[in-house]
Amino acid sequence: MIVLDNKAQLCIDALTADVADMFANENGITVTEAIRWFMTTKTYELLFDENSLLYLESAGYILDMVKDELNGNWDRWKEE
Repeated sequence: MIVLDNKAQLCIDALTADVADMFANENGITVTEAIRWFMTTKTYELLFDENSLLYLESAGYILDMVKDELNGNWDRWKEE
């Protein structure tokens, strides 16, 4: 994983917390469980891809990607 700089890492950390919080609320699990789960996804990995610039997107956008990944909707996931 490559991170551009400290600012990018701060964005990733904030997004991880926000996505986990939203996912936890929607699914009745703890934020800790949601963070652990999110960190195993391809979407999370993509946050660290310096070419994707995904860390500049909103938490809602990333959550939609995670949902597509979860549902196996890879065509839509790739579009995101």
